[in-house]
Amino acid sequence: MISPAEPMPTSAQESSSKTGKIVLAGVIAAAIGAFFYFDLHRYLSLNVLKANRDRLLAYTEANYATAVGSFIVSYCVVTALSLPGAAILTLTGGFLFGTVLGTVYVNVGATTGATLAFLTARYLLRDWVERKFGDRLEPIQAGFAKNAFSYLLTLRLIPIFPFFLVNLVSGLTRVNLGAYVVATALGIIPGTFVYAYAGRQLGTINSLKEIASPNVLLAFTLLGLLALVPVLYRRITAVKS
Repeated sequence: MISPAEPMPTSAQESSSKTGKIVLAGVIAAAIGAFFYFDLHRYLSLNVLKANRDRLLAYTEANYATAVGSFIVSYCVVTALSLPGAAILTLTGGFLFGTVLGTVYVNVGATTGATLAFLTARYLLRDWVERKFGDRLEPIQAGFAKNAFSYLLTLRLIPIFPFFLVNLVSGLTRVNLGAYVVATALGIIPGTFVYAYAGRQLGTINSLKEIASPNVLLAFTLLGLLALVPVLYRRITAVKS
């Protein structure tokens, strides 16, 4: 049975899509511009967090549900717009809500924000990348899509890869949304837990570098490399067969 041909997009549809992309890009640019213009990133610093810890604790105890909701939304926005300050927010989550719940709330906000960044990059840029570099990127796209979960888990676990960059670049690939969300949610747990735990000892921390010690970074790197074991196994098996 011959399936009917897919309808070609009309010029009106293409124009509407282009307009939508321009509007979305403009809104994102305006939000990022406002963040830096009003110097909002000064609030996402270790010194400010330590200076306001008593007030933050008091507010959280009196308005727990609102504090949790505000925290998750704030984390989501910072991640979705690729703004600086995620590490401080993770410390804040651990400080205010405890290591375990702080890790959970950070995971929800970070995964949601990362997914929005992923979808935005895919909506705005993937078609252009496919048209411009499709032939040259085809082998990379095919390999990444085949082992997307393992690759993404590795990228999330190894701290040398910037979180925001993985979000945006992944959106330009053909990785399945479900695999992206699950790999992100799982891959950020170890790092989140370490920072949330450090948040409980906020008074003893003078720099974020104290948290990400060489031993901690090495442990994350080894975890990331372990995530590649299934990929290597499949390749070795394929060669032998």
